[in-house]
Amino acid sequence: MHRAVRSAEVAEEAGLDSVWLAEHHFVPYGTCPSAVTLAALLLGRTSRLRIGTAVSVLPTAHPVALGEQAALLHVTSGGRFTLGVGRGGPWVDLEVFGAGLAAYERQFPESLDLLLRWLRDPVVSASGERHRFREVPVVPRPREALTEAPGPEVVVACTSPAGVELAAGRGLPMLLGMHIGDEEKAEMVALWRRHARAAGRPGEEIRGAPHISAGVCQIADRRGDAAETLTKAMPGWLRRGLAAHVTVDGRARRMRDPLAYTELLCGLHPVGTPRLCADRLAATSERTGISRFALLVEGSGDLAATEENVRRLGSEVLPHLR
Repeated sequence: MHRAVRSAEVAEEAGLDSVWLAEHHFVPYGTCPSAVTLAALLLGRTSRLRIGTAVSVLPTAHPVALGEQAALLHVTSGGRFTLGVGRGGPWVDLEVFGAGLAAYERQFPESLDLLLRWLRDPVVSASGERHRFREVPVVPRPREALTEAPGPEVVVACTSPAGVELAAGRGLPMLLGMHIGDEEKAEMVALWRRHARAAGRPGEEIRGAPHISAGVCQIADRRGDAAETLTKAMPGWLRRGLAAHVTVDGRARRMRDPLAYTELLCGLHPVGTPRLCADRLAATSERTGISRFALLVEGSGDLAATEENVRRLGSEVLPHLR
């Protein structure tokens, strides 16, 4: 947790634009069970940096409670908060938080729409399958508090065509995972645009949708050294984290081979010299149309190495992209 906080402070010092926070429960794959809570701390520790959740798991949270938290962070930070949400997985989390498997399998659209109404409307009620309550006022109202912005930005993690259609129909940008390459991301962006047009979204919104590409980044003077840093450190914590996921209904699950997965990530993302990293990011942007990146920079597992990686990203890679 100390490394995460320090990395955000260094990111602002290094001139980067944003920090994204993952959320996991009951597994040693990251230790942040509440991305919005950590976001609040980091917004208070920084003055310019945008902080986003990647993602807050919506099926295990009440949309109104999450909406209230997002509104608070939006207002008190001067609009520097982005709320990323996703479905998560069929994990035991659903049992612990009393959400049930239906919240993951079919009720995500209902929860997302309730969340969006809370962030946009002055009063909200609900009469869905999962949420039912009388009309109540929205306090605080992010639209009124910051007139230059309609409310906190909301993005949706998308891993399937159904998720892409859901996000596109609501005009929400996508967060695309680090496990897929440029070609598949470009296909998902094209699919998003088709669904957005079919839903009648404005052309300007479609053309300028600020999607986000997730990946890893490790910088060294030689590409082999950067890849070696990750292949030595990442498989160990990936193995522990992936193995700890427990399904809520006992369904079988296939676990990736941690070393093969790390090697895949090294091949897909900016891992190598500063020039190679800049070229890789520029190529992804050109192929996909995506210009925002959420990069895992702490793959080494070491605080000093992570700080150096973040500083080099700001001083040696970012200038090439500008």
